[in-house]
Amino acid sequence: MAGARRGLESLLRLPSVSSTVKNALDSVLSGGIISSPEVVDRLLNAGPDEYEAICVAADELRKAQVGDAVSFVVNRNINFTNVCVKRCGFCAFSRDAKKSDEGYVLPIKEVVRRASEAKALGATEVCIQAGLLPHMDGVKYLHLVAAIKEAEPSLHIHAYSPEEILYGSKLMDLPVSEYLKHMKGAGLGSLPGTSAEILDKEVRNLISPGRISVDNWLEVIRTAHGLGIPTTSTMMYGHAEKMSHVARHLLLLQQTQRETQGFTEFVPLSFVSEHAPMAQPGFRGPRAKPVTVRKGPSRVERILVHAVSRLVLGRFIPNLQVSWVKEGLEDAKSILECGANDLGGTLMNESISTAAGSRFGQLQTPSQLKAAIRELRRVPVERSTTYRVLRRFDVDPAADEREATGAAQSPLDQVQDHDERFGSYATLIHDERFKYDNDFSTRLT
Repeated sequence: MAGARRGLESLLRLPSVSSTVKNALDSVLSGGIISSPEVVDRLLNAGPDEYEAICVAADELRKAQVGDAVSFVVNRNINFTNVCVKRCGFCAFSRDAKKSDEGYVLPIKEVVRRASEAKALGATEVCIQAGLLPHMDGVKYLHLVAAIKEAEPSLHIHAYSPEEILYGSKLMDLPVSEYLKHMKGAGLGSLPGTSAEILDKEVRNLISPGRISVDNWLEVIRTAHGLGIPTTSTMMYGHAEKMSHVARHLLLLQQTQRETQGFTEFVPLSFVSEHAPMAQPGFRGPRAKPVTVRKGPSRVERILVHAVSRLVLGRFIPNLQVSWVKEGLEDAKSILECGANDLGGTLMNESISTAAGSRFGQLQTPSQLKAAIRELRRVPVERSTTYRVLRRFDVDPAADEREATGAAQSPLDQVQDHDERFGSYATLIHDERFKYDNDFSTRLT
């Protein structure tokens, strides 16, 4: 793809490239900052030649900011329950305890077992996120972190969205700052910056009324950063938002990072619509009003959003992740040529996107991720959660053959039947051992 592109200078001379786009690209490539919502909105609404110029510029900026390495983390997702008190329009993962018999809750000992299994297979991180259990005891969130840390002291615990932190702090009647101090003391390493969706009140009221507010999301994030707890940052797009909302979201993250320096990465997340409630016929939003929802972003839009994200955020958040769960590895490789530098994690388990209709599986082994990176002649790097380089690998495609034959395989590469070993969401929601019932709080110990 990159070799077929015209040079950036020739692209910028085309009459179809507006002065606004040209000036923005010239500025950012010269070390400037894009901070105008109107300019970001214009970039996100680029025409074909402008799109090509933006992608080339984003790739050049990526190379200048982070080089040719493409990183990934060996991790496992553990979603310990799908029962939730909220009914977000985009979420096909959660279950209503009163209306569904597909609710589950993993006991702490099972969560710890999964974490220890992941560690034995080479994981350096577990990511813990879940639904908001009704009648939950807020201290259980702390107990869960402490139990994992006691069993696996070297494992990084990347846990609890701002929504979960706010919920837990309210359950314990503690200020967010005090609750986060307890979390850090229990062993929490970082927070996923999810539950952001689009940081705009109008959009949030359409797709998830009752969800954590923009102000509360920012409060949790800024408080965590102030306590030395890093977080990721995310954005879900391709549903009911406009590009102007995306522009303001990106600039709000930019402003926050300039103030706190606590974001480790930015992850655009394309909306998966197949099973999402708000994408189904007859869905109505607040006050029973119909909500117009797109069926996710187009391929061009997905590439463009990542490219513009590099231009707007790269100077402040240098790590731009493309989610292979959302995009698939083939499209992820195209996005890696347009500004991204990270492929996310191995995951081992993936329930949330899969429940919504994603078809790209729940695991990519280290060898599979390295092979995809090598196809682009880029350097595979295994990283920690906070982007410390753990291992750099040979860029030579011949290394793929050595790994395929076992000579350089990781323990996770050697697992044969992934679904049988790790389970799946489809089996979990029908597993009688973990079925949600009124005694769940007794089992969550």
